[in-house]
Amino acid sequence: MAGPAETGKTFAALWRLHCLCRDNAKVQAAIVRKTLADIAPSVLQTYLQKILTLDSAVGVTAYGGNKPEWFDYPNGSRIWLGGMDKPGKVLSSERDIIYVNQAEQLTLEDWETLTTRATGRAGNLRDANGEPLSLILGDCNPGPPKHWIKQRAAQGALTLLESRHEDNPRLFDANGVITPDGIRTMAILDALTGVRKSRLRFGKWVQAEGVIYEEFDAAVHEIDEMPRGWEAWRKFRVIDFGLVHPFVCQWWAVDYDGRMYRYRLLYMTGRTVVTHAGDIKRYSATDDYIETTVCDHDAEDRMTLAENGIENVAANKAVLQGIGKVQDRLKKQLDGRPRIFFLKNALAEIDQSLLDAKKPLDDVTEFESYIWANKQTKEEPVKQDDHGMDATRYAVMYLDDSAGHGGGWGENPLGDVR
Repeated sequence: MAGPAETGKTFAALWRLHCLCRDNAKVQAAIVRKTLADIAPSVLQTYLQKILTLDSAVGVTAYGGNKPEWFDYPNGSRIWLGGMDKPGKVLSSERDIIYVNQAEQLTLEDWETLTTRATGRAGNLRDANGEPLSLILGDCNPGPPKHWIKQRAAQGALTLLESRHEDNPRLFDANGVITPDGIRTMAILDALTGVRKSRLRFGKWVQAEGVIYEEFDAAVHEIDEMPRGWEAWRKFRVIDFGLVHPFVCQWWAVDYDGRMYRYRLLYMTGRTVVTHAGDIKRYSATDDYIETTVCDHDAEDRMTLAENGIENVAANKAVLQGIGKVQDRLKKQLDGRPRIFFLKNALAEIDQSLLDAKKPLDDVTEFESYIWANKQTKEEPVKQDDHGMDATRYAVMYLDDSAGHGGGWGENPLGDVR
């Protein structure tokens, strides 16, 4: 099921999953997302607060404490929770039903892996003729027009259902009149811009025009885990300040061939620099050595960081030069690999306010909507939802500048240990 944000896709998919487990004994089901960490603040909340509350008489039991791993039904049915990054027991055997939340985030390879886990061999669901039945269902927000979901739908390999805001009774009543919740929700979606508005407000499968980093490919530049031995590599941090807008802190590791790996990320609004300084030191506690912290140029914020134990240097903010250097690193080299990578599931904490506002939750999400203000002249980017892009540019400029004159390998006198 595809459609704009807040059309009820997740509720509909979860309700079908729940009813199949409730009405059929010993069903083995799974709720899956691209990354396991994204389940708790999103689809799990809908399941707990809406599905189980609406049908509380069933008596579903959660196992796994504060972070449930599965849910058992009185009739022996079970729903597992898992991510494609940490499938564990969830995909270790055959399932009758697999529900994928935000399927647009999966690769085609991910989806095809799931099809091998729901072939009917589990045998706990039957169709009207008594034959084994299996089901893979998902919900998604629209993506680019050449996304594999659209391609498989065009080939008849999957059924693509369209949902709209009028389908959601929380937003529109039975007569099509918008509700108070609908007014608030639509105001949030109407405030979006560019490709995000086209997709999340109007449900269009579109590609952003004038994308700056055309070379970015999530299948290439995002990695599931860091290479072996990375703990001993050179490391530094980069910060783009923000309060109303996201404060971004990236942790970067550099291998012995000069390739960059963003292995940890803080992306958060509404907190002071003092609070962020404490969080940064706490998240950095497992790092052996951080050579420096490269910052945006706000003198007061930089001083606050230094007063709270994070010495720092000013970033090189040359925009066009920095964009060019990032583009160069995104390109595949002779060995078929780029020179910059982003570790999946690296976000230290999800900003609930950004999630509610349908805004980017991390730096990688910004790539697709980072566009030129003038698509012909390409002189400057649009200054919106670009905080992770700014930090990435600072990181590349710092590393390439230090490599050019032989410095930066722990020689910075303002460097700190944590």
